[in-house]
Amino acid sequence: MVKSVLGVNHQGLTDWIIQRTSAIVMAAWSLWLIFYILLHPELSFAEWHSLFAHTGVKIATILFITALLYHAWIGMWTVFTDYIKCAVIRAIADFLTLLMLFACFAWGVLILWSV
Repeated sequence: MVKSVLGVNHQGLTDWIIQRTSAIVMAAWSLWLIFYILLHPELSFAEWHSLFAHTGVKIATILFITALLYHAWIGMWTVFTDYIKCAVIRAIADFLTLLMLFACFAWGVLILWSV
């Protein structure tokens, strides 16, 4: 039986749904950014700065970062569960991964809201 990453009583379905939903969110944001760059081929720093100064873009980017980190956490947890059999080493790897993901989220928010 597969244990859930995000809850005790789940059988893995919640993780699967979060993984797929986060992939859709990341794909939508990435496609939007690609189309924006294609429609503005001579993008200057001032235009780039003003784009990310909009609150809607900041919120969408925070949503993207959150989806990316959830996606990464579920993927890494799955890999660790499958390949690291020693519970202590797996717990250390989980902790270090969560610490790194939290640091990346905080760094992303700091960068984004400083614009």
